[in-house]
Amino acid sequence: MTTTVAVAAAEHERHRKHAQRGAFFGFFVDMFDIYLPVIALAPAIGYFVSADLSAGTAGLVTGAIFAATLVGRPLGALIFGHFADRRGRKSATVVAVSGFGILTIVVGLLPGYQTWGVGSVVVFVLLRFIIGIFVGGEYTAASPLAMEYSPKEKRGRNGGLIMTGFPLAYVAVALITLVMLQIAPAGGPDSAYVQWGWRIPFFLGGLLALGFVGYFLKSVHESELFEDSGGGGGGAPVKELFRGQNLKNFVQVFILMSGFWLSLNCVTAILPGILAGEGFALTGTQRSFTFIVAYLVVTVCYVLAANASQRTGRRPFLIAWGLVAGVGGTIVYAVLLATKPSSLFVIILLVTILVVMVIANWGLTTVYINERFHTGVRATGFGLGYSLAVVIPSFYAFFQEALANVMPSGYTVLPLLVIGGILITIGAAMGPETKDVDFSAVDDEKVLAH
Repeated sequence: MTTTVAVAAAEHERHRKHAQRGAFFGFFVDMFDIYLPVIALAPAIGYFVSADLSAGTAGLVTGAIFAATLVGRPLGALIFGHFADRRGRKSATVVAVSGFGILTIVVGLLPGYQTWGVGSVVVFVLLRFIIGIFVGGEYTAASPLAMEYSPKEKRGRNGGLIMTGFPLAYVAVALITLVMLQIAPAGGPDSAYVQWGWRIPFFLGGLLALGFVGYFLKSVHESELFEDSGGGGGGAPVKELFRGQNLKNFVQVFILMSGFWLSLNCVTAILPGILAGEGFALTGTQRSFTFIVAYLVVTVCYVLAANASQRTGRRPFLIAWGLVAGVGGTIVYAVLLATKPSSLFVIILLVTILVVMVIANWGLTTVYINERFHTGVRATGFGLGYSLAVVIPSFYAFFQEALANVMPSGYTVLPLLVIGGILITIGAAMGPETKDVDFSAVDDEKVLAH
């Protein structure tokens, strides 16, 4: 009897480790794909647009490509969340990652403006939208699987480790792009990087995704909690999510995550443009190096923040961090904008402090959102709670344009960061403490009520 129990415990531990690794690598591959058009394609955007296009219009095209992926993510969360809650986390993950892996390779094979005219960028945007659907499915399925295998006392750390896939993916894409620019310099439409150099990171991204699928199929077991709950029973998960206590939980998570996304955009979407603009004028290499340093530091902070929440509780940590981001982060941002340091070292220092203060709390997102939903709707709730909240903050450029009517345009990012911090604090305060939630398929609906 003792031997049987020991064997079962060892088997469970093996499944847990593979699920944890799978969720990390899956999220890394997911975010690697997200950053490809933002970083790797940026020096070669002229391949897909007319040479006569202004820099502003070319920037809008880049924004449209990025936005297409983001818009597809909530739809993917809806589709694959249903799949994961009814058919299983593992199969949903495999289908989702296979989809965006294959399509990313297809993107790397696309002809440009000289061959297809405006049709090239139209097809690119359409493919990125479809890729976004598959990307939304990856974290919707793989992260709940890993969390359901995690012991209660280790969920914070494990969730933080999964989330490090985000900054590490940025660093990886940035480094690969820098290397490719040395091998195949960018220039006019006929330069090496514009013609073929940009394709290499896309091919690597696709191959990484397909390699992940092979690992996941071979090594990762379906969630035991999902199987023990009789997975696949009950009604449509999305209908269950949007009624009763589940709906209250979702609204609270949506408010919290709206603050997360709005504050994140202030540093990941807006700040790079500021550093390239008047007063800073950092080169592409200098900007890349600056963010590589900042994201390597924040990688460590993700795990530290998640571990800290395991001791303090998720709720008080997030309430406090909303103030750190909204007040402290805004002050550091204002200092950076007002002083415009000439020293690259000082810029890197301020940017790193800013990034840590604004987005270190992202280390808690995987664990916290999973703790807010019971097993029957966990994948759907996590996927939609995480990705649907991205939509409104994605219009940050329009918010800035409106704010420019009442304040200097160069400082319009600051009110957005303040609002983001407020939403984080309010959203966290609206919810209960979750670190001791029991993921039992039978009891967790009761535990999750405020």
